[in-house]
Amino acid sequence: MKKVAIMLMLLTIFSKILGLTRDITLSYFYGASGISDAYLISLTIPGTIFAFIGTGIATTFIPLYSNIENTVNTKSADRFTNNILNLTLVICSCLIVCGALFTNEIVGIFASGFEEETLKLAVTFTRISLFGIYFSGLVFIFTSYLRMKNKFVIPALIGVPLNLFTIISIAASSKYSLLLLAAGSIIATASQLLLLIPSAYKSGFRYNPILEISDKNVKRMMFLSMPVILGTSVNEINKLIDRSMASQIAVGGISALNYAHKIDGFIQGIFVMSIVTVMYPMIAKMAAENNISGLKKTLSESISGINLLLVPATIGVMVFAEPIVLLLFGRGAFDEEAVSMTSNALFYYAFGLMGFGLREVLNRVFFSLQDTKTPMINAVISMVINIILIYILSKYFGIGGLALATSISAIVCTLLLFVNLRKKIGSYGLRSIIVSFGKMVLASLLMVFIAKGIFNFIIRDINSDVSLMISISIGALVYIIIIYYMKIEGVDSLINNIWRKLIKK
Repeated sequence: MKKVAIMLMLLTIFSKILGLTRDITLSYFYGASGISDAYLISLTIPGTIFAFIGTGIATTFIPLYSNIENTVNTKSADRFTNNILNLTLVICSCLIVCGALFTNEIVGIFASGFEEETLKLAVTFTRISLFGIYFSGLVFIFTSYLRMKNKFVIPALIGVPLNLFTIISIAASSKYSLLLLAAGSIIATASQLLLLIPSAYKSGFRYNPILEISDKNVKRMMFLSMPVILGTSVNEINKLIDRSMASQIAVGGISALNYAHKIDGFIQGIFVMSIVTVMYPMIAKMAAENNISGLKKTLSESISGINLLLVPATIGVMVFAEPIVLLLFGRGAFDEEAVSMTSNALFYYAFGLMGFGLREVLNRVFFSLQDTKTPMINAVISMVINIILIYILSKYFGIGGLALATSISAIVCTLLLFVNLRKKIGSYGLRSIIVSFGKMVLASLLMVFIAKGIFNFIIRDINSDVSLMISISIGALVYIIIIYYMKIEGVDSLINNIWRKLIKK
């Protein structure tokens, strides 16, 4: 698991750098403006509409496929895959028709603060980008299928064509037509299948045009998916309220939230999802085999690995929020006001990094145990907290208040999941995890103290961007050295394994 997670982390870094380049390109040509707001809403709406179904597939497909393969055979599991694929295409068709019929109303809900020109542009973009839902459905299924076959490289690389085509469409739209923004999003989403479908066929997948809604496994998936869909709807409602409030607070508010969230997502993608992606199929198989002790061990290692990376990232991003935004986006149409709004949002999003990351891990454990109800209940509690805090904090912190509300609700949700999981599977080394966490916080504070000192007093006159990169690099080195000598349980063995591999090479 550790070897694959490290490899995935490297691949994810490459893909996420391209993703950041995509957002930098958007910020360069359109800044935080009405056009960028309209474009981002047109991407958010299809994503939100399909998220209910897509998340249900992604979270329940893997444990169900594993269970069918374990109790029956691979042929039956592959038949189940085809059934789900065809059912998804039917559902996608219904969603697209509904979205096309009520586009004006939907955009009005998502961006209540849009003025006439921005609103009209958002409606036009959305009508085009809705057709990307077809390709999103296929991507969800084929990535889940490949991960079940222990094929992690291709799913980790699909962001490359996605981001490349998006970057090209953004640049071309500034020269030719704004409609290329929306059209490019469809082509970019579809391009992922150029990698996924050949890899799925190599792994044994063969398409079969079957559609059996009455199949017991499909019914089981629908039953398990309902709490996931409800839980996802809660998350999407949170996003909807965030975007709607942001459109009322300031022009470019949606874009500022998006840029900050993308930096946050960059960190999550590298440090969390690379570990979760490998962990989930493993614990799904362990749960199917009733290997609870193995599941606990894998969970504990995953939490330690994520804490090791997210604790310093959280503190580092909070301290260097504005220089990071300036480094990534501070050029072209991205003006001083956009920098201020985005860095403010990034600071408060960073506060919840640990909550977002560990929630992903804990949710996967419940899904592996075919318990989708507990994450749903916690998501509802999180939504209620988030909505209340949004209306309170946005009055005092503006755009930053929206991000802070999201972070606090994520932390509360994660703490509840920790408690619920202990009740469900018993002790899984929580005391040891807390002690390790405390050591990591101490190491991270020392790291940031040194990095900030270097940035402020030693080399800032060189260049702000260069000094930031040097400061972060030295800080990271300091953190690694401190962690190594702290002898943290679980982390110690991981560092030793990496060190042995470096010596061999």
